[in-house]
Amino acid sequence: MDASAYIRWFEDIRLTDVPAVGGKTASLGELYSALTPEGVKVPNGFALTATAYRDALTDAGAWDRLGHLLAGIDKRRIAELARRAATARAIVYAATDREDLRQEVAQAYRRLEREYGRNVAVAVRSSATAEDLPNASFAGQHDSFLNIRGADDLLAACRRCFASLFTDRAISYRIDNGFDHFKVALSVAVMKMVRSDLAASGVMFTLDTETGFRDVVFVTGAYGLGENIVQGVVDPDEFYVHKPTFKAGFRALLLRRLGDKAKQMVYGHGQKATRNVATPPNDRQQFCIDDKEVLTLAECAMLVEDHYSKKAGKPTPMDVEWAKDGKDGLLYIIQARPETVASRRKPEALESYRLKSPGKALAEGRAVGEKIAAGRVRLIRSGRELKNFRPGEVLVASATSPDWEPVMKLAAAIVTDHGGRTCHAAIIARELGVPAVVGTGNLSKRAKIGAAVTVSCADGDIGHVFEGSLPYEVEQIATEGLQKPHTEIMVNLGNPEVAFKTALLPSDGVGLARMEFIINQHIGIHPMALACPDKVTSARDRQRIKLLTARHKRPSDFFVERLSEGVGTIAAAFHPRSVIVRLSDFKTNEYANLLGGANFEPSEENPMLGFRGAARYAHPAYAQGFALECAALKRVRETMGLTNLKIMVPFCRRVEEARKVIEAMATHGLKRGESGLQIFMMCEIPNNVILIDQFAQLFDGFSIGSNDLTQLTLGVDRDSEIVAFDFDERDPGMLQMLSMAVLGAKRNGRHVGICGEAPANYPEIARFLAELGIDSISVNPSSVLRTIKIVRDAEHESAEGERAAG
Repeated sequence: MDASAYIRWFEDIRLTDVPAVGGKTASLGELYSALTPEGVKVPNGFALTATAYRDALTDAGAWDRLGHLLAGIDKRRIAELARRAATARAIVYAATDREDLRQEVAQAYRRLEREYGRNVAVAVRSSATAEDLPNASFAGQHDSFLNIRGADDLLAACRRCFASLFTDRAISYRIDNGFDHFKVALSVAVMKMVRSDLAASGVMFTLDTETGFRDVVFVTGAYGLGENIVQGVVDPDEFYVHKPTFKAGFRALLLRRLGDKAKQMVYGHGQKATRNVATPPNDRQQFCIDDKEVLTLAECAMLVEDHYSKKAGKPTPMDVEWAKDGKDGLLYIIQARPETVASRRKPEALESYRLKSPGKALAEGRAVGEKIAAGRVRLIRSGRELKNFRPGEVLVASATSPDWEPVMKLAAAIVTDHGGRTCHAAIIARELGVPAVVGTGNLSKRAKIGAAVTVSCADGDIGHVFEGSLPYEVEQIATEGLQKPHTEIMVNLGNPEVAFKTALLPSDGVGLARMEFIINQHIGIHPMALACPDKVTSARDRQRIKLLTARHKRPSDFFVERLSEGVGTIAAAFHPRSVIVRLSDFKTNEYANLLGGANFEPSEENPMLGFRGAARYAHPAYAQGFALECAALKRVRETMGLTNLKIMVPFCRRVEEARKVIEAMATHGLKRGESGLQIFMMCEIPNNVILIDQFAQLFDGFSIGSNDLTQLTLGVDRDSEIVAFDFDERDPGMLQMLSMAVLGAKRNGRHVGICGEAPANYPEIARFLAELGIDSISVNPSSVLRTIKIVRDAEHESAEGERAAG
């Protein structure tokens, strides 16, 4: 073991050593010493301690000079800040040119060479002693250097790291966070480089970074060295793994998204340690790592989270950097720190943003946060233009840099051409609570300086930049101390992108998950066109289908993967609460609008009463498409392990039709009762109510579809404006229908709920259903809290009435 005064090896470092080696290196030591035995691979290395930094400055008499230099500094005076910071860095760089440091660094480097080979490449990373505190991420504040070889170059890189304690951005950051410039010291971590320049690297979090949802591991990755992801100059691949089902033994990705990955950072030549090169087109169309590797990384992330949580004595979501070595093919963890933004959100304070009117979309990309903001465009092409920025403007750039942080905190919103949800712009925007849209492609080349825009991140994963200043509203949702009614209040949901956010609401699960929304938004191709691609006659459609399904062995695999991931994301978000997914309920005209759909759909005068719902599933015209739907749902339950998923059959006209559908589902591996599978039926046709005793023998429960049931009971086309005034769920005939449905289901011991906005829109309907003893009411997410109050009050009134009568 080394007896050096200023060198500490990873094997001798623990989390308690932050004062000596900083948060980053203390974490590396903890990872190396504690988790390597658990199978987590961490490259070896050493720290040049903060004592080396302090002693060097003391012996050089540098403290007084630095103190005078930084006294009274005004970070708003950008040019003066830059001048003083440069002088401070020069003082530190000169002070750390010491023979004892040179010898100790050279000796430690020789030990690494004995372990990894002559002239081994190392990463040299700054590690501040105040770094990674719970209220400050220090993301990108201090310098790091990659692909450093040889003892002389290594010492030079270490000195530059020490000097980076006084970059413009680091000085500004300490001022903003109330840190004393001279109570923060710097250590340097030196570790063997993982040859991710020949493979891939990335960042992962043990929660969803946008919502704080804690039951997933969120993995991002791109080809080459990881700096591109952190700097936001590349759009990475993204993956989600569901922690509870993974720990129960299921090995399946929950969700994946292919990133653009236009460039990759590789080793450089001569004086340039690294360089960016274009990613080959074929590689851009493939994920940078395979499913097995994603699952391996997720397992490592969970091990890291479990270890740090035990150390902290409380759940501790983690931010973890990883790299794949292109030579040995192995995956390494190269950094871990507690996540400091999403995990600190208070669940009792929910905010909901909503645009009040639509606008012309100028660009779209990945949404960061869930807010909406409006302002005038300020285009920033380089750091020199930051002086022009005014508070409340929308910062638009190709990508952001750590040097820009003093200005970013003044922005109403941030928009970048490049980057994923773990890029620099996203990290800082999230920390500041500023909405951001990243990865828009080329908005910075099209944006007009001074033009008014609205940036909306309120619609899930996709963020939009709209022309003009659009009106929007913000609703404060208080959930603390909320008393829930006996009746289950569930949500209607079709968009997987808002599932994690919606799951934070105090609901009892999903009463209606709309499969057709997922097919329309995330697949876009008619199921039969994927089951029978040779029957698609349009050459243009065939080409587009070929491009969309290029990664898959068969076109049908694309459908099963996309649909299972969409449904699975909703089921995972609410796990273990019930999620009832409704089989596709497009009308023929809606199916025909899907890619390739024209070849498989008849033309109908009244699609609302035509070839829809249960009638399609066992019919030869759609049987192969239905088989794909079943395959996707089977994958969710059996491969993903999400057995909280229940299946609902829509628009089932006759009992015999119901039998055929249930038999068809069983032949596709979805047998009622097997592995606890429950099959529900939409109760939305008068015949469902009239024959509810017979239908109850075939189904485990019912969900009243109040829209269609009202339409068919009153004979009113709900889409016709001219007779819309006659569409009213409060009609006495409708109340009778509701009563017959609820009482009939309960008479047969079957679960009964309603999925429609009637209970939210009309408190008297909610009271009526609660008095009947309905089991659940499912409404849109925005109506959940209002419906809870209405139903709770109705139950209270009913109980008071019973007590008075008794």
